[in-house]
Amino acid sequence: MTDKPNVVVLYPDQLRAQSLPLYGNHGYHETQIATPNIDRLAAMGVTLDNAISNCPVCTPARAMLVTGRYPQSTGHLINSTRTRHSEISIGDAFAHQTYKTAWIGKWHLHTGHWPALDRIPMQPDWVPKGRDRLGFDYWRAYNQHMVYFNGFVQKGDWNYERWRGYETEGLLDYAFEFIEEADDNPFLLFLSPHQPHYTPEKFAPDKFYDMLPDKISLPDNVPEALIAPSVEMYRHYLAMILAVDEMLGKLLDHLESRNLLNHTIFVFASDHGTQGGSQGVNPWSKKNPYEASIKIPAIISYPSKIAANTRSDALLGMVDFFPTICGLADIPIPATVEGEDISGSLTTQISDRSAAGDNATEAPSQEQDSIFLMNFSKYFDWFQDGAEWRGVRTKTHMYCRRLDGREELYDLALDPLQQENIVTTANSEVLSGMQDLLCQHQNKRHDELVPCSEWACWLDDQRRVVKNASGPLDHPETPPDWRLLEPEN
Repeated sequence: MTDKPNVVVLYPDQLRAQSLPLYGNHGYHETQIATPNIDRLAAMGVTLDNAISNCPVCTPARAMLVTGRYPQSTGHLINSTRTRHSEISIGDAFAHQTYKTAWIGKWHLHTGHWPALDRIPMQPDWVPKGRDRLGFDYWRAYNQHMVYFNGFVQKGDWNYERWRGYETEGLLDYAFEFIEEADDNPFLLFLSPHQPHYTPEKFAPDKFYDMLPDKISLPDNVPEALIAPSVEMYRHYLAMILAVDEMLGKLLDHLESRNLLNHTIFVFASDHGTQGGSQGVNPWSKKNPYEASIKIPAIISYPSKIAANTRSDALLGMVDFFPTICGLADIPIPATVEGEDISGSLTTQISDRSAAGDNATEAPSQEQDSIFLMNFSKYFDWFQDGAEWRGVRTKTHMYCRRLDGREELYDLALDPLQQENIVTTANSEVLSGMQDLLCQHQNKRHDELVPCSEWACWLDDQRRVVKNASGPLDHPETPPDWRLLEPEN
């Protein structure tokens, strides 16, 4: 076995933190389901209580995960945007350190079916070999479709096959195959099931519905007018969460059976949450500045560096996963990465813990004071004015400003369900402090809160990124400058 740790990232789609029993507060604590395998992983490592999706929409969030860069740099403002070939990904960073790399499941960093865009795609699509796959070699993936039973993954360049059964079961077959093929080589595996996202067909196997209570309850911030559709949505949502939990358990068991679990950095997270009717928003919607949309689960296990059964209140944004995973694995962080490596605030040195017992010392903190939040378009796949906002999330507050000038400020400790906007009653220092933080983030990213239609020129007629917040870019299929794989001195 290699001395380099393996990395496994299980990345379900649209999973909000508050729907897991592991996460709860005085506003709402989910008790209608049990998630023994998510709890099992949490008992092995650290649970992050402030993991945040900077832009709670699929493609922008996934681009931040894979590149460690903000939408203002990558140009991923809406879904089904083709990623620039010059972007250096986490797959590239690990592949250049002799890792075997794999992406299995949903990708959504390409155009997929374009130009025949379908908001509810139910057929196979393609992501060509080469730079469109951003350094992931083993490829059993799809860009974006919603076929959950016997769905499609792409093999090779243009061929596809159907997985067996339900997605959380079928994708595991490919994960086990990849792990077997990696043999004694270190590997980086991203496993990305679409659940618990919406589908127009059957959501989950019957056995998971049988595990739910007869009556489904909702948080208090769902208004009466949305109770019925939200209950219907939430029953499907909880059933799919149970499927994800089962998937996690089987994956942990497989790694343990091959004596790999203790030598693996295991990350469990999601791209964004879902409103579930909260704040009166459509149950399946996201792209809102509220906790239901932006707060995601994040659990990281790595026995040699992270103490078991611990919690951290460190802020972790989507752009921070890439550098933090590199920090844990001792992989050089590329100079292109804009996120923060917070691994030092998550790790407890095992030697220190053994010697000091309860007085164990932690590595120096690398915590940040806030997370930059944003949404660009009213629609997921087109530039449409009407839902532009920017915000900032700290450990205690969330502040956002909309294009029309409306502002919202919430005290998350006193009001975790965000039912009382205190922007007109809050302490002036708190409000001005949050406003200043937002300005700092926008200035750093050259960001402007303008109508979404003004950003349409960032994409060419093939939905390739040709411009970002710094101005026009070179050809979208220009290869990477591999010198940037190393951090700046």
